[in-house]
Amino acid sequence: MATTDRQATTLALAHALSAAERGLAVLPLSRTKLPALRSPHHDDPGPACHGECGRFGHGVYDASTDPARVREMFAAAPWATGYGIACGLPPYHLIGVDLDTKSGTDAPAALRELGLRHLFTVPDTVVVLTPSGGRHLWLTGPPDVVVPNSASRLAPGIDIRGAGGYLVGPGSRTAHGAYGTLPGTAQLPPAACPPALLRLLLPPPRTPHRALADPGHGLVHFVLTAHEGQRNTRLFWAACRAYENGLGPALATPLAEAARRTGLTEQEARATIASAARMTGHRP
Repeated sequence: MATTDRQATTLALAHALSAAERGLAVLPLSRTKLPALRSPHHDDPGPACHGECGRFGHGVYDASTDPARVREMFAAAPWATGYGIACGLPPYHLIGVDLDTKSGTDAPAALRELGLRHLFTVPDTVVVLTPSGGRHLWLTGPPDVVVPNSASRLAPGIDIRGAGGYLVGPGSRTAHGAYGTLPGTAQLPPAACPPALLRLLLPPPRTPHRALADPGHGLVHFVLTAHEGQRNTRLFWAACRAYENGLGPALATPLAEAARRTGLTEQEARATIASAARMTGHRP
């Protein structure tokens, strides 16, 4: 391992231990921002395991505030150059609002517009700056409310990290650069999520099965009418909506077929749908 990588690993561990000391459950990440430890069940198609086996490699389920366990995880992943902070866990029940600036979106402006429309303001809180120019806002939720992960459901470029998700911690170094806190926010406690915003983050009530046909048809049509340059984006958006509304497994094949008819390959379509499933906290 190069000296710079060793230094990045040492720094990531130090930052992870500092976060754990604040009560934030952490896990090591690779330069790709994915969990650094491979699943011990990669070649075992048995029942889903969320860490009950006692081994590392279960992604966000490995996250811990125990400094000894954090050190063990980093020792098992000496290539880790960053760390993730698990969302939805006590004591903070963290909710991450990811404001993206890529792909021509202006997520901060979209969030301000939502605030004006629904009468809320985001309080002062921890803000993490991403290498691409985006921002992660740290908010806390009630202990009895489960906020799901979502991608661009609130508005284009606004992703939510909730239960089963994680945020890249400040001090992490990835293939695209380093994450750091906005000056003046590092020592702030995560602020409570405004109730009006929290309501927007929760999934709508389940509708009867027969009423789901039209939304499913609309999502497929949305993908079918995509033009070149927007095919993958539309497919990802539609697949996220499908999984959030309990339609993911039923619509995976129709969505893939629709994407294939617009020019994507079967492999590209399936990979995008699987990514949407993971983003929304589902198994593809």
